[in-house]
Amino acid sequence: MLHRHATAACTAALVAAGALVLTGLPAAVASETPTPPAGPSSTVQSAAALLGADRPSPEVLRALQRDLGLTDAQARARLVNEAEAGAIAGRLRAALGTRFAGAWVRGATSATVTVATTDSADVATIKAGGAEAEVVRYGLAELEAAKAKLDQAATTTRTLDAPVWYVDVRTNTVTLEAAEAAAAEALLTASGLDRALVRVRTTDERPQPLAHDLRGGDAYYIGAARCSIGFSVTSGTQQGFATAGHCGKEGNETTGHNKAAQGAFKASKFPENDMAWVATNADWTGTPYVKGEAEKNVEVTGSTEALVGASICRSGSTTGWHCGTVEQHSTSVTYPQGTVTGMTRTTVCAEPGDSGGAYLSGSQAQGVTSGGSGNCTSGGTTYHQPINPILQAYGLTLKTTASQPGEAGKSGGTWAAGKVYAPGDQVTYDGVTYRCIQSHQAQSGWNPAAAPVVWQRA
Repeated sequence: MLHRHATAACTAALVAAGALVLTGLPAAVASETPTPPAGPSSTVQSAAALLGADRPSPEVLRALQRDLGLTDAQARARLVNEAEAGAIAGRLRAALGTRFAGAWVRGATSATVTVATTDSADVATIKAGGAEAEVVRYGLAELEAAKAKLDQAATTTRTLDAPVWYVDVRTNTVTLEAAEAAAAEALLTASGLDRALVRVRTTDERPQPLAHDLRGGDAYYIGAARCSIGFSVTSGTQQGFATAGHCGKEGNETTGHNKAAQGAFKASKFPENDMAWVATNADWTGTPYVKGEAEKNVEVTGSTEALVGASICRSGSTTGWHCGTVEQHSTSVTYPQGTVTGMTRTTVCAEPGDSGGAYLSGSQAQGVTSGGSGNCTSGGTTYHQPINPILQAYGLTLKTTASQPGEAGKSGGTWAAGKVYAPGDQVTYDGVTYRCIQSHQAQSGWNPAAAPVVWQRA
């Protein structure tokens, strides 16, 4: 069942609760600053509408209120603001190029979006684009390259005592969390990394994959072990679902929540990544939903990646439906089985058996549960494998409520529905060249001419 809420009263509540109000751009700034990106005013409604943020499900709203301490109006405002903020940040990223140093939202309703740059001359451009500006030392590309050195060093260095590292755009560092100072020092030495880029934090965290005893969020079984379904996907006419790689190996057979024969792992990768997909038999039909609170369906409308600071909710077969915030992307975490890279770190709680389950921001698919620490009684930290790399690696198409046959583009264009695009990717469509500004899997209704939230004319 779909639940839509888009009334005049709701719109007024959003503004009162602190929703972003995007105005037209001011007159051109001084010639020494870059040209601001195309004005966001034309996409205030289209961002929320395209990403489904203006019609959140009751399950998402209730969980945000419970886990983030929000009112109904604040939860609605936050979802709209986060959709708009992603579009703002994407355009500014394209405008700043290598000077871009990350973006994040803050505040109870995510009413403030900050974009960081390495050049103070960009401040006027950022403000004109609808964001607050922060001038920092290192660009995002430089931080990601530094983190990649830690990833490489972890292949030959023991990291169980320094198990987590990530690009932290809010502190403009690569942050290494360690339980033992010697372990942090050993990894840094092996990486040859410039220490100026690194912040070391003390932690007692010992992450573990969340599947030891053994819908999105529904249970499935691999022998006696239990994991959770992530998102329904298709590969051509074959149906199945995305889940965590540590839940099973290629060829492992699965049974469903009712213990009926379900399918088998078609592909799996763990560690390094934590991704897999299960091809199901003809008795199972995928749906574009995740299990929310009280077994209610929460729709999935796409896979646009949420900003740091954005709200995010998770569904799992052990602990059900819980919410928190995105803390960092580009995180590496060491489990006893090895180091996994490319994770997203969140404040959402989880427990064993939740592995593989779905993470959503609003109605946008984010990833599948990998592991973490803590629990849903005392709180904790979790990591998820982003969904877009899974779709890309295995050639899968995410099932969404907007899913329909796609078109390959017009007039010999290169854009194609079903393909995963990252910021900076360029395509042609109907004779025009476009640049991707937000990571997503293309859908037929999201062609570049119709989706300025994720595409910009190059």
